[in-house]
Amino acid sequence: MKFSNPKADIYVPDAGRTPEAALRRVTHLCVAAHQDDIEIMAYAGICDCLDEPATKAFGGVVVTNGAGSPRAGSYAAMTDEQMQAVRREEQRAAARLGSYAIQIQLAHPSSEVKRAGSPDIAADLAELFSGCAPEVVYLHNPADKHDTHVAVMLRCIEALRRLPAEKRPRRVLGCEVWRDLDWLVDTDKVALDSGRHAALAPELLKVFDSQVAGGKRYDLATLGRRAAHATFHTSHATDRVEGITWAMDLTPLIGDGAPAVGDFALAYVDRLRADVARRIRALG
Repeated sequence: MKFSNPKADIYVPDAGRTPEAALRRVTHLCVAAHQDDIEIMAYAGICDCLDEPATKAFGGVVVTNGAGSPRAGSYAAMTDEQMQAVRREEQRAAARLGSYAIQIQLAHPSSEVKRAGSPDIAADLAELFSGCAPEVVYLHNPADKHDTHVAVMLRCIEALRRLPAEKRPRRVLGCEVWRDLDWLVDTDKVALDSGRHAALAPELLKVFDSQVAGGKRYDLATLGRRAAHATFHTSHATDRVEGITWAMDLTPLIGDGAPAVGDFALAYVDRLRADVARRIRALG
């Protein structure tokens, strides 16, 4: 397995397996923009694999190098190069704690990811997806408000479309990070059970000390959002799970004759608009 950036990091927590063998095991794969995005958006997939370790294995991929992250406190004076090293090690620690089969960090600058048609990004994603056959792929969603998140999602959709039909995953989910997905109409929501392994959830987020202690309390915000989604999901029933991460089903985007991503995303907005209008008309 070779990637275009010499700083790319391939980490297998189980030292007894080669990277190739570890990647082949993966049934639940998350391809995210930054270190700690995986643990925010795909925690349900991590739990699925922890619940059935004999048949399921989680793999994480971080596309960018983490150089531009905010920093404060003991991290305030760190250079971009130093911060990249810190965040790389934090992501490795999360992989150990979450029992991932493999953790890959491609180490691309955000500017490269946001450039449509980058041959290096395309080659790396082709290498990645050709080395595994996951049942589920977790991506960022097309309504996310972080440019790099949307760019990573677009590059992944492009790569998945190039795969032979028999190699494409059975399900592709676009998960919330920046801008949650509670605004989706209920019939468009995919509920991911993120309330399991309650002791592990905060620890996975606290691993990223450069963010949490460095001025961004992703640990509190993420757990609070999951709990809020579980409670506010429905007004006329008791809570069924302890936490929910919302997702869009992006699987239609990788099939033959798939719609344009922009048209697909805006259809969700149109359905929300229609739902709001219908309710006001009915009750006005």
